[in-house]
Amino acid sequence: MNEGERVEIVSRDYWIKVIEMLQQNWALIDGIENGRAHVWFVMDGSGVFDELEFASYADAERALRRNGFWRFAEDTEAQEFIATPEPPFDRQPHPNGPIYSTGRYWKSGRSRGDE
Repeated sequence: MNEGERVEIVSRDYWIKVIEMLQQNWALIDGIENGRAHVWFVMDGSGVFDELEFASYADAERALRRNGFWRFAEDTEAQEFIATPEPPFDRQPHPNGPIYSTGRYWKSGRSRGDE
C-alpha cells in the first residue's frame, strides 16, 4: 500500500459497520474484469485502509453481513445522523493495520481461499 495513493472506487452503495460511538468502518463492493468482486474498506475520512477479493458480488455481500456490516441505504435511521465518506478516496493506514485482510477481525465461514 502506498500511503496517499488515489483509489478509484466506482460503487457508492455503502456498507457500514459501527465500531464504537462516532466511529464506523465502511465497505464498497466493486466488480472487476474476471467477474470477481473487490471490497474496499474505508474510514470515515475517506481513507482506504484494506481490501478483499471474492468470487462474486453475492459472496462479498454474504461475507460483509457475516462480519457485522449492513447496507447503509437500507437504514434510514442511521442516514439521519451518519454521513458517508466522500471521494476522492486515498490509501491511508489504519491504526491497527490491515485488520480484515489479515483475518484479525474477519470471520470467513470457509477457508480464506474459498471466498
